[in-house]
Amino acid sequence: MSDSNPASVLAPSGTNVADPSNNLAQGKHQMMSHSLRAEPVEIRWRPDMPVFASEGFLKSLGDHQYGWIGGKDSSGSLRCVLPYSVIRKPGFRFVRFRVETISLDGALSIDDERAFLKSATEYFRSTGAAMIIPAANTALFRTYPQGAVAAPYGTFINDLTKPEDKMFAELHSDYRQNIRKATRSGVQVKSGPEYLDRCHELLVETMQRSKMKFKSLLEFRENISSFGDNVKIFVAESEGAIQACLISPFSMHTGYDWYSGIISKPARGAMHLLIWEAMRHFQQLGAKRFNFTGVRVKPQPGSKQEGIFNFKMRFGGVLAEGYMWKYSFSPLKSLAYSWGVRAFMGGDVVDQELRREESGTPQ
Repeated sequence: MSDSNPASVLAPSGTNVADPSNNLAQGKHQMMSHSLRAEPVEIRWRPDMPVFASEGFLKSLGDHQYGWIGGKDSSGSLRCVLPYSVIRKPGFRFVRFRVETISLDGALSIDDERAFLKSATEYFRSTGAAMIIPAANTALFRTYPQGAVAAPYGTFINDLTKPEDKMFAELHSDYRQNIRKATRSGVQVKSGPEYLDRCHELLVETMQRSKMKFKSLLEFRENISSFGDNVKIFVAESEGAIQACLISPFSMHTGYDWYSGIISKPARGAMHLLIWEAMRHFQQLGAKRFNFTGVRVKPQPGSKQEGIFNFKMRFGGVLAEGYMWKYSFSPLKSLAYSWGVRAFMGGDVVDQELRREESGTPQ
């Protein structure tokens, strides 16, 4: 996918960059150069920003250093911000983004963002970082800086400003049937902090079935508490037993499917009902969208990634396409990172996708 095609990606604010409603705002800056200067800034988080940009969350990551890089134009106006954290390992400092570039005026073009990201890489180079590693799956960049190694990535986003009946009609027919079946059979969706520890157990069990590890209970609790009132812990319960769980950080900007888990033999439709009720809940709170946090854009047929793609797609959202990318400042340390990640998990998401491209296998 070419990053020069703005109609196929979502703007950082969550609106389509080809949306005519942005024309006036875009015109405000169209005569300005695309040379945005990146520098550290302090921000006051607001509910109309993604929740993963909040200081509480960034601080909870335990990475010892976090902050926001701002993009300023030639007049000194702050046009955008990019939250980051620094992961420290013996002899290494890696930068990681937890959410994409956030436009502050709704007028950030792709060229503006590309220039800002290039300036941001030079700032991080000056701090002694070894590299910028691929972002968390809660981030989807529209573009990437020159010199980065990038791969296509996407996510499904549901528009919660639509009427509820239209949202329900956009679900796959099988999902609508499963939701009705779960409701008739007595599956109930509940929410509250009292379910946190049980959710952690279920998430550990779910990951173990894929031969993967999940974070410790202590780290999980710290992450959840960092959101304050901006997180919901949902569970689907049948005959007194929890069938599935969903951890959803949120703001008025977006609610997220951050972590979800399910027992090995759940009641039919339990997870479908759980996610549907979560979307309804966030719609009632006034959130604008629901983000399923990451899919491979063209997964290999029959693969686990294709199953994830299809599961999320059938909730009726729009596929937003963009990029995951990484940037090396130290070739030797970046090589050591690549070796380690490949030995541990077959490579990071960028490497995995690029290997599929090179082999000619659909992504």
